[in-house]
Amino acid sequence: MHDQPPVPGRRGFIRQVAGTALLGAGLGTGVSGCTSTASHGDNNDNTGPMRFAHGVASGDPLNDRVILWTRVTPGQDNGGADIAVRWQLATDASMRSVVSSGSLTTSARQDYTVKVDAAGLLPGHVYHYQFEAGTAKSTIGRTKTLPRADVRQVKLAVFSCSNYPFGFFNAYADCALQADIDAALHLGDYIYEYESTGYGAEQAKRLDRLSEPREVLVRLEDYRRRYGQYRSDPDLQAVHAAMPFIVVWDDHEFADDTWRDGSLDHRDSIHGPFKLRKQAAATAYHEWMPVRTPDPAALDRIYRSFDFGSIVSLHMLDTRLIGRDHQLTMSSYLDADHHFDEARYRSDLYAPQRQMMGAAQMAWLDRQVEQSTARWQMLGQQVLMARMEFPHAVVTKQCSSADYVALKRRAALDPASVTEQERRWLAGPSLPCYFDSWDGYQSERERLFDIMTRHRKNMVVLAGDTHNAWASDLFDASGRQVGVEFATPGVTSPGMEGAYPGTNPDEVAAMMTEMIAPLYYAQTSKRGYLIVTASHEQVRCDFRFVDTVSSHAYTAAVERSLRTVPGPGNRKLEECPPV
Repeated sequence: MHDQPPVPGRRGFIRQVAGTALLGAGLGTGVSGCTSTASHGDNNDNTGPMRFAHGVASGDPLNDRVILWTRVTPGQDNGGADIAVRWQLATDASMRSVVSSGSLTTSARQDYTVKVDAAGLLPGHVYHYQFEAGTAKSTIGRTKTLPRADVRQVKLAVFSCSNYPFGFFNAYADCALQADIDAALHLGDYIYEYESTGYGAEQAKRLDRLSEPREVLVRLEDYRRRYGQYRSDPDLQAVHAAMPFIVVWDDHEFADDTWRDGSLDHRDSIHGPFKLRKQAAATAYHEWMPVRTPDPAALDRIYRSFDFGSIVSLHMLDTRLIGRDHQLTMSSYLDADHHFDEARYRSDLYAPQRQMMGAAQMAWLDRQVEQSTARWQMLGQQVLMARMEFPHAVVTKQCSSADYVALKRRAALDPASVTEQERRWLAGPSLPCYFDSWDGYQSERERLFDIMTRHRKNMVVLAGDTHNAWASDLFDASGRQVGVEFATPGVTSPGMEGAYPGTNPDEVAAMMTEMIAPLYYAQTSKRGYLIVTASHEQVRCDFRFVDTVSSHAYTAAVERSLRTVPGPGNRKLEECPPV
């Protein structure tokens, strides 16, 4: 690891924090045992009769409407013709009390997907819906509109990083069994774009979950087929049918470490112009996801807000595509002799012109936050906002992460044993080094923090991206507490456990929390999701994990519960009182 350059992105982050030198590189806590829905299968073909092979979904709920989604798999005798689809929405699961209905056509032009913006609904109500085409009927889905002010709490499930080849979607299966979730959030990496021989190939072969198509995704038809494979998974279908989703993309819906004009892996000479790949990926996303598309001519404008009564204003941000400047790389600050140019590093990192969201989106967020009267401003977004900074001595290759933590512990127990050099290591500053996260966009993060402090709001940030679970306090550059962040583990994507095969995961997590000052909690070896429950009194986060993604038989349990309470002087992480 010492002789390898650092790798950008979340895989690079896992390698970095695992390495010896960064420059060289209401639910209870009870356990439930379950079996996920069924084995998988790719149902994106049209060799049989017409059917709804990809299930149903709903999303982007408002207090009077919700998006309903499905896809019709054409029959073998369709011949490319348009397909008429009927839909109904009822107040009961047996679909007898129909309150809204309609019909429309779909065709190959939108990959036979169907999206309905069902309006005229009552706030805070549960509805059921179904589609028909010819003699085929879809499964019945359940959805829910947003409440108005008279609501006691809001409960959200939070997902990220659902890599099909790496395992079964047991986290989705477990969430589908929860009866009181108001909406599920997916913070990105809903699909992965890699070729079948790439990332996760060995696990995929063992589990018979090889990616389709086999090639890396570049064209519109490639992305469509990959969504079709993911949406054929019965556990993913089950959770979509059980609750509305509010989604936003990260990079793998496009390409690894995407930024505004490119990505880490994209090569124009191989893959063609990036803008065409970006358009293809965004088109497939809007076709296959239950997301409202306000402007078909501007598919990259995906940021939007949702008000859950007077409790939560949820702002779904795009930190990936519309405004992000190219990521910095730590290796670019090493000269030929591997000396670290810290002055240039700091100048570039803190440059005021560096953007993560872009000016238009930041101005929109400012207006949304100012106008909101909700108790909590909740940001659903992709990458870590907390300061994941590492000690100077570790970043500059003077000692390893493990050695630094051991030194810190020894200094606390036996100060006399610490040498002068070791004291300098302990006294040194911390440095940002995960540049794909908000740490790589320091001035932009300060602008966001300023919005919250200027409008005197209670902020809770939700993040994904890293495959690991984190909880951190958020501080601005002056050291003021501005909110908290809960980061969800991956649904299947592997975390840091592979980097420490012989180390107790609890010790790895302890090393992270001791080395990174704002980090309150870490779980670096398990897959799962978050259940976030907001009331006027608190926001509680239950970290819920499954014990395996290698088998359909699994158990699930809440491992840790943390909360934050509102008001100046609070807005920080604390343990949840016993229930």
